[in-house]
Amino acid sequence: MTAVRLCHLYPAEMNIYADRGNIAVLRSRLAWRGLGLEVVETGLGDAVDPGAHDMYYLGGGQDRDQAVVAEDLAAVKGAALRDAASGGAVVLAVCGGFQLAGHGYTALDGSRMPGIGLLDLDTVAGPTRLIGNLVIACDLDGEERLAVGFENHAGRTTLGPGTRPLGRVVHGHGNTGSDGVEGAVQGRVVGTYLHGPLLPKNPWLADLLLRWALEHRGADADLAPLDDGLEDAAREVAVRRARRR
Repeated sequence: MTAVRLCHLYPAEMNIYADRGNIAVLRSRLAWRGLGLEVVETGLGDAVDPGAHDMYYLGGGQDRDQAVVAEDLAAVKGAALRDAASGGAVVLAVCGGFQLAGHGYTALDGSRMPGIGLLDLDTVAGPTRLIGNLVIACDLDGEERLAVGFENHAGRTTLGPGTRPLGRVVHGHGNTGSDGVEGAVQGRVVGTYLHGPLLPKNPWLADLLLRWALEHRGADADLAPLDDGLEDAAREVAVRRARRR
C-alpha cells in the first residue's frame, strides 16, 4: 500500500488548539482512498533526515515552549528542513510554527527567536493580540476557495518578496491586522495562523497538500473525490456567521 511519510515536529511542545487533529484528517482522507500515512514524531535534540519524509508538520505552542523549539530548530534541524523543502517536500506550519518557519520572531522586550528561513517573512510582537474567527480567500491551484479557522496571535508577520500570501482576508485580522493578507506560501511550504484545527474545516486544503506529498513520493497523486458535503456546509455556516459579525 502506498503511504505518505509525515514527520511531526515537536508534538509534545507545539500542539495547542487541537492541531494534532490536522494529522488525523490527513490519515483518514488517505485511508478512505486505500492509502496510508506513516508518522514519525521528532522532538528536541532529534536529527531530521531530509530525504526520509514527504511532509513535515509544525504546529503552534506556548511562548515558553516555542522559545525552546526555536533554538533546537535552528541548531539541529534547520539545514535538513531547508534541504527537504528545496527537494519538493511539503511543509505545513501553523501559528508559532508559521513564525519559526520564517526568519525569526522579535518579542516586545526586544529578544529574538531564530527562524529557519523556509519562508521569506519576519514577525514582531504587537501590543495586542489578534483574536477571532478568520475567513480567507485562497488561490493555490487555479481556483479560488475559502478557508476558515480561528486566529489568536500577538505576532505581526510581514512577507518578503520571496513568498506570497496563502490568502486574502475576507473577515478577521490576518498576518498584521492591516495588510489584508494571511499566511504564506513558498514552493510547497505553507504557513498560516488558522487554527481550529485547520484541515478538518478545510478538506480541500488537506487534499491539495496530500497531492503534493504523493507527487514527492513518486506515487499517483490523482485522488478519488470524497463526499465533503458536511464539511463544506459547516464551512459555509462559519463564513456566514463571521460576515454577520
